[in-house]
Amino acid sequence: MSDIAVIGRSLTYRVGEATLIAGVDFEAAPGELVAVIGPNGAGKSTLLNLLAGNLRPTEGDVLLDGVDISEALPRDLSLLRSMLTQREPIDIPYTAAQVVQIGRFPHRRDVNNSAARDAAAVANAMATTDTTQFAARIYATLSGGEQTRVSLARVLAQETPIVFLDEPTTALDVAHQERVMAEAVRLSRQQRAVVVVLHDLNAAAIHSDRIVLMDQGAVVARGQPRDVLRQDLLSDVYAQPMVVVDHPFRDCPLVLTGRGTSH
Repeated sequence: MSDIAVIGRSLTYRVGEATLIAGVDFEAAPGELVAVIGPNGAGKSTLLNLLAGNLRPTEGDVLLDGVDISEALPRDLSLLRSMLTQREPIDIPYTAAQVVQIGRFPHRRDVNNSAARDAAAVANAMATTDTTQFAARIYATLSGGEQTRVSLARVLAQETPIVFLDEPTTALDVAHQERVMAEAVRLSRQQRAVVVVLHDLNAAAIHSDRIVLMDQGAVVARGQPRDVLRQDLLSDVYAQPMVVVDHPFRDCPLVLTGRGTSH
């Protein structure tokens, strides 16, 4: 097993004549939360799907815990990594509890697993995401934010060493945004590798160990939050004036939007 849980090497992804990702290298270690940030269309979600094995790169390769995912069986891959996507493809009228139970499916052949362990994992995941009260509700009837929390519970119930989260705070209120990011940090402190795509630059500043900044399908900066969240760099990449100051009560930068251009 590699001491780097997630390795992407020279990843390129093309659709027709469009290059969505171009020569990207990526690493995430156990015990680390890596945030991927960048403007719309930067390639963040495409990168995450390449790393998770949901897309096959046009060029390059991905290793998860030393396993080349192009050679991994789907069941083995599902035991290595779990993923929260922006749009969960759940059209069947499952209850919220049944959606979370899907996360236990990869463990069905594990001789050390049991119905009691499955039930405990589901119950703990729903308690952690504050979704226990939705257990009997049909998933499709929940609000967008409630669906996100149930889908996150499915990810937690899967109990994988690598966790990919694509915009997990979208549609959540402030309290649940904080709860989700605190849970992502907790997972990383359990020696899991956690990779999170975020639009909220301050959430990335507060909670991540490292940040990868993307633009136009390429990585333009990577490092600790203070190294990446620089106002000159952010203003250029986002084409919007940014101001970066010290956070008043956390040891991290605070990103503020500067005055825009008048039209």
